[in-house]
Amino acid sequence: MGLLGPQLLALLGLGLGLRLAGAGETPLNSSLGLLEFSLGKFKHFMLNKPFTEAVLHHISSNITFIIFQVHSQYKNVTISFYKNPPSGASGTGVDKGLVSILRPEQSICTWYLGTSEADNVWSVAIPLSYSEKDPIPGGCNLEFDFDVDPNIYLEYNLYETMIRFAPANLGYARGSDPGPCDVGTGQDSRWRLQYDVYQYFLPENNLTEEVLLSHTQKMTVVSQVEANGFKVATLKSSDKTIVYFSSVPGQGVIYNVIVRDPVLNTSAAYVPVHTYACHFNTVLDNCSSLGRLSAKVFFTIFAVLGLFICFFGHRFWKTELFFIGFIIVGFFFYILITRLTLLQYDDRLVLTAVTGGLGGILLVLVWWRFGLILICMLCVGLVLGFFASSVAFFTPLGDLKIFHDDAVFWVAFSCMAIAIPVLFIGCLRILNILACGITGSYSVVLAIDSYFYTSLSYITLNILRRAVNTHFNRAYTKVPFQTNDFVILATWAMLAVSGITVQIRRERGRPFFPPHPYKMWKRERERRVTNILDPSYHVRPLRERLASRLAEFRQLFQPEEAAVGERTPLLL
Repeated sequence: MGLLGPQLLALLGLGLGLRLAGAGETPLNSSLGLLEFSLGKFKHFMLNKPFTEAVLHHISSNITFIIFQVHSQYKNVTISFYKNPPSGASGTGVDKGLVSILRPEQSICTWYLGTSEADNVWSVAIPLSYSEKDPIPGGCNLEFDFDVDPNIYLEYNLYETMIRFAPANLGYARGSDPGPCDVGTGQDSRWRLQYDVYQYFLPENNLTEEVLLSHTQKMTVVSQVEANGFKVATLKSSDKTIVYFSSVPGQGVIYNVIVRDPVLNTSAAYVPVHTYACHFNTVLDNCSSLGRLSAKVFFTIFAVLGLFICFFGHRFWKTELFFIGFIIVGFFFYILITRLTLLQYDDRLVLTAVTGGLGGILLVLVWWRFGLILICMLCVGLVLGFFASSVAFFTPLGDLKIFHDDAVFWVAFSCMAIAIPVLFIGCLRILNILACGITGSYSVVLAIDSYFYTSLSYITLNILRRAVNTHFNRAYTKVPFQTNDFVILATWAMLAVSGITVQIRRERGRPFFPPHPYKMWKRERERRVTNILDPSYHVRPLRERLASRLAEFRQLFQPEEAAVGERTPLLL
């Protein structure tokens, strides 16, 4: 009886685990070594170190192939056809899948899951079935490990994210041979297939496993991908199966590809892949702490100055010129040192702050000495024009294929930027107030982005990336626009409108611009020299005043003379 107790408990535990696995509602522990799946149903489970067997029973005879896929957040999972897989028979990653081409009369499929992580890995898996008319994702693979590879391979850096996938092949019946991949390019070959690339953004500022695994289910089945994803591009079979996107660090993104057969009107989905464009298990660029201290300090100070400019910029003309000069010189200097040097981000930011400050002082000195209103307003107008052009290309207009050419993009961008000062050439004060309100309030958005993610920062960041990285022109720059962004957009609009309104009301009836500072200083100096009634006229020259002060200072250290004889006070 002492031996029957543990055995009975083990059998009861096994039965309970299988029942929960079939339900697919509660995360299971794979320590029992067996997971049963149903077609088209997701199963959440905790994956352990030993290989776990995944079994699918009762496969219908009208099913030709099955794609079995498993997903985790950032811990690698190994998927294989064998318990001890040979080379080329397994794949390891966070989003991996296998294609099982079914033999005649086959009704059971078996796969093996495992992980080398020290801790349990929370995962979700699903088997999807397709018929003989459906195209086979990755059926013409010549580049990756598997003979038939339905996986999407993702790489990213600071600027762009790249996805690659193997071309698909036409479907075929059980027991038949697959069609040739590179024989002929007619309508009866795989060259008629088309590929739709979809993108799906996870909720902003949310890095939890639950959110990722639940939303991954929306990008797995063809109908769900079409309903929830955003179609970025459509590729023909003659195009390279590579697509580039703008990297958005800290923002979860899921990508998937649907291959379509326009002749048979059928389709199939690849295995979706996700990224946060950052790491979860590193100290540098960790997803949980993306905001650098240097960036927070820089943009917080910049936002305080920007708020002052938003409400008082036109009245404090020299302070505004310093702000504009700082933006122009700092922007171009950052591009220059990024392209020509290998300095770290913090070093580049400090140098940009110093150089931008010098640029602001230089523009103020140019105004003080020469008083050129048109030159100063040209700088102000170009900053506002740059921002307006950035907003235009932040819309879907920026993802048009024609603007992937650098020459076309920069010509169009420059023309939009120059059009703003030209358009307002007859009302310079309105131009200046608009520039103060819009650019000054936008600095608050940049400061918010250094603490919390917001897509609005990519209005200018996408332009900076394109200027810094020569390959950024090939990337699609769509970013999510969710609840947080609407709140920040409303705050930005409120600040801009308030600042513009306050300045217009305050400056009503006042001179359009302050007088030339150098002429005012010169006229005041001449007045003091020629006006004998002015007290400053009787002031001694600076050299005599310094000599007198120096003599008084020396007398403080001279000893008093000794008294000789009797002193009689003078009686008045």
